[in-house]
Amino acid sequence: MITLRSAGDRGHANHGWLDSHHSFSFADYYDPAQMGFGPLRVINEDRVQPGMGFGTHGHRDMEIISYVLEGQLSHQDNMGNGSIITPGDVQRMSAGRGVQHSEFNPSKTDDVHFLQIWIEPAQRGIPASYEQARVESEAKRGKLALLAAPAGEGGAVVVHQDARLYAGLFDGAESAVHLLAPGRRAYVHVARGGVRVNDASLNAGDALRIEGEPAVRIEQGKAAEVLVFDLP
Repeated sequence: MITLRSAGDRGHANHGWLDSHHSFSFADYYDPAQMGFGPLRVINEDRVQPGMGFGTHGHRDMEIISYVLEGQLSHQDNMGNGSIITPGDVQRMSAGRGVQHSEFNPSKTDDVHFLQIWIEPAQRGIPASYEQARVESEAKRGKLALLAAPAGEGGAVVVHQDARLYAGLFDGAESAVHLLAPGRRAYVHVARGGVRVNDASLNAGDALRIEGEPAVRIEQGKAAEVLVFDLP
């Protein structure tokens, strides 16, 4: 079964300094039919104005992945981590037993455009931890690069869940096929551009829920950046 989630059907909140689209129920946006997909709980597409951001706040028991599309995102937390991530970086914070952190746009002139992704961990109450890695465009060009995966599976960062996140860049004749093991499902989110996935034409912000299918097929990209979640 393949179900389309159109970009325009997402929740939307514009706070002036923050323009955010919610793929799943989040904050003031609530839809009982959009509470997540397996352990995938949040995909927020955020645009933050220069010099603005999220002040120090807390999280527990969530795997939080930040993926920058344009601009810069600064991160600081009470574990002593501080960094600026840019396009090509992937950042994972396991909130575990509890963590305090802040995120803001350090630029004085340019917005930051990024995806914040939450995945529920397989076990609650694990120690909080942080990890950051870089995945260059060449590793994603015309194929799917493994950004996040359980420990020992070769992901750029580790997530504490039986879930895998891939990213790929597709244009023209470039294509990729991701096989789904029996009992697995996929969520495909188009970060930008246009692309055809399992015979469905998608544009930026569109997504597909894929269940009971043998594979995810990606083709006919037009400057497309695509995220694929392989989920239990």
